[in-house]
Amino acid sequence: MNKDLINKILITLGFILLYRLLAYVPVPGVNIDVVKEFFDSNANNALGLVNMFSGNAVERLSIISLGIMPYITASIIMELLAATFPALGKMKKEKDGMQKYMQIIRYATIVITLIQSIGVSMGLNSLTGQSGQSAISIDMDVFVAVSSISMLTGTMLLMWIGEQITQKGIGNGISLIIFAGIVSAIPGAIGGTVDLVNNGQMNFLTVIAILVIILATVGAIIYVELGERRVPISYSRKVMMQNQRKRVMNYIPIKVNLSGVIPAIFASAILMFPATVLQGSQNKYLLMVADFLSPQSYTFNLLMFLFVVFFAFFYASITFNAKDISENLKRQGGFIPGIRPGEGTAAFLNETASRLTFWGAIYMGLVSTVPWLLVKAMGVPFYFGGVAVLIVVQVAIDTMRKIEAQQYMNKYETLSAVGL
Repeated sequence: MNKDLINKILITLGFILLYRLLAYVPVPGVNIDVVKEFFDSNANNALGLVNMFSGNAVERLSIISLGIMPYITASIIMELLAATFPALGKMKKEKDGMQKYMQIIRYATIVITLIQSIGVSMGLNSLTGQSGQSAISIDMDVFVAVSSISMLTGTMLLMWIGEQITQKGIGNGISLIIFAGIVSAIPGAIGGTVDLVNNGQMNFLTVIAILVIILATVGAIIYVELGERRVPISYSRKVMMQNQRKRVMNYIPIKVNLSGVIPAIFASAILMFPATVLQGSQNKYLLMVADFLSPQSYTFNLLMFLFVVFFAFFYASITFNAKDISENLKRQGGFIPGIRPGEGTAAFLNETASRLTFWGAIYMGLVSTVPWLLVKAMGVPFYFGGVAVLIVVQVAIDTMRKIEAQQYMNKYETLSAVGL
């Protein structure tokens, strides 16, 4: 393995370790035992889902309790605005404009984080333990200021860690942070399941059924994620003569799932936000809405399916630009056999991508919801659900692909250096 690749892997692992260490740094002035007691009693609702995505940082009320979700929420808002306003979309495509675009996302993240951190801090004021202990051990006004600054610092650190992994490490930093949070909860989930079996609360056959569902889900994800439509390309004789010593790709690969793991992350972020905010309310009507949006409800999973399908189409339309591909192909002297270059090629690629995206979106929606439906009757916590498995497997596949791409690139650079 190349030294440069090893360094990138070590950098990635180092930043993930830093992320996990931050999960154990609590906000000053908090009674952690009271907060953990509260989350233990709310493990199967929206708060439990938020806790899972943060790698159990929320139940410790660490400085990264809000996780990377404020950044994802800001990214969703900017993506929707870029698709709505052409000027913002044009800014995103330009090199200098992209820097301004990312800066706007960072500022939006700060605003969202401050709003959420103040809300969480004020909500803790009414939280008490079974023995009557308060969750806050210092003056309320001081606590709101300290906790807001602490959580803002933690979220900014996570955003920086994600960007550093993307730039200097291997894989997408934001996805890997979510991946690490979910994976870190797996040992506890396994231990909890073992305890349920030992206490007689869960049948051993149920555990086997869960394993079969998980393996089937993982197999389906891997099968679809590796699937692609290869559109053949032909080049003129002149182009082939000019590139005799170079590898010329003779097909355009179009993945079944063009949007990757983003739709599941976006859908989870949107559904978790109102459910989390409403959970701390004392109003019975708002609590009814919170139960309506609980991860254990059919409504939540129906909305999850619809949001995943929507974001799959939305993000695929952004990442796959048929017009640019057709123009680049025409400029290079390539064409799709039987298809007219230019607008004809763009229309053909759009139609092909739309058909693949339709089935890819349905697949993602089903994987995000069907495993939950199967395990609901078994009384299994939702971290065995499809969204968690989908994110973990997709991020793992994407990271492995980038490691392989880095190896191939290093191999070609070595051959080029020796004159081959």
